[in-house]
Amino acid sequence: MFFSSSLLENAVNEFAKLPGIGKKTALRLVLHLLKQPETDVALFSSTVAKMRSEIKFCIRCHNISDKEMCNICTNTLRQQHTICVVENIRDVIAIESTQQFNGIYHVLGGIISPLDGIGPEQLTIEDLVYRIKNEDIQEVIFALNPNIQGDTTIYYIARKLKDVKVKITTIARGIAFGGELEYADEMTLAKSISNRISVEHYISSH
Repeated sequence: MFFSSSLLENAVNEFAKLPGIGKKTALRLVLHLLKQPETDVALFSSTVAKMRSEIKFCIRCHNISDKEMCNICTNTLRQQHTICVVENIRDVIAIESTQQFNGIYHVLGGIISPLDGIGPEQLTIEDLVYRIKNEDIQEVIFALNPNIQGDTTIYYIARKLKDVKVKITTIARGIAFGGELEYADEMTLAKSISNRISVEHYISSH
């Protein structure tokens, strides 16, 4: 791809680093910005820079937040005794979009995947176990992607909680095995949450 300007080329290369963005798409985005008023482009740049430098992760659930603790954890109208365990922040957004869950979350930051070099120590599993043991938690809902890595993670955490008096469930298989929560339609995801099953039954059926 030929560029008559190194400034243009550098901008395209930076946009092309974004997931799902190829060089042609990156070029369209950069050329679009060139047509906008400088004040709009400056606002765009400063907003992204401010997001990166000032955004926080909730000290309780590891969700993204503007403050030390996110607005879900601090919302007294939510069911503070029910934790929904998810792989990443995108899953929180997907579940919140269904408007069918009124509890709180715990973001693991990934799932156990030895082939990818991800073990329990790389995730926030110990923080989750601590919360369950020290907060008034009555139910833990696993909302992990239905694949081998997700099942392994559920099994591992369930074993760590075997002596803890807490109800442990997982979302129903409305989502096909190998699918991902963030791409599920809201109705399917909502039904999967509503029709959740016990982890003990889930594990024994596999």
